Amino acid sequence: MSTSTLAAPQLVINSRMLYSSWIPADPKAAAALLPRGLSPAANRAIYMNQYVVDSADQTSGFGAYSLTYLGLDLADHFAPDGVTPGRFFTHYLNSSQGVRDYVSERGVPASHGTTTLELEDGRLVATTRVDGIPVIRTVARVGQQIASVARGQLMYVTQVKNKLMAGNYPYVGEIAAGFELQTLEFLAPDHPVYALRPASPLQKVEAWCWYAHRDSFVYPGGEYELKK
Repeated sequence: MSTSTLAAPQLVINSRMLYSSWIPADPKAAAALLPRGLSPAANRAIYMNQYVVDSADQTSGFGAYSLTYLGLDLADHFAPDGVTPGRFFTHYLNSSQGVRDYVSERGVPASHGTTTLELEDGRLVATTRVDGIPVIRTVARVGQQIASVARGQLMYVTQVKNKLMAGNYPYVGEIAAGFELQTLEFLAPDHPVYALRPASPLQKVEAWCWYAHRDSFVYPGGEYELKK
């Protein structure tokens, strides 16, 4: 494994970001991706973040990249607000080797993938590809105006040498008005991410379905071992 030369934490500003959450078609298959010591949230929700960092000038060291990561909401573990569930990474498809090296050292299951976000006439299409093959496609309606500014911290969990580690990720996002998640397709039944595909019809967790024209955040430095 490569050793990252990047110091923690790392800052990213003004990414274009689509966040979504849903109930899976096969909750048992999704839950099977969790390591021992973690349980899915009561509603079995899956989360996903598809985003693009267009320029190296938007990062403290990562450079430009695109990313789709997803996984499960957790029971009994929460972000610092005490309400938002902690979340476990099951898949992390990143275009940058440097970012993959950085997060892999922290237990993130990073592999290569690319993500595009195409917004035209209020229609947003987010496509995640692995080896050039589309594996996830999300379509949404997005307004031009900013409805609100979301801010806080999320808590993500990884596994490092059989230890469960957590980190808090501060964020500030300009949430688009008129947002509607329309379709969410998992296109590759032979890819491991297919275990997290949504139920049909789509059951959205509305509070975590949004698009940010500009979203800024920090990859944490001071991770800590998760108390079971």
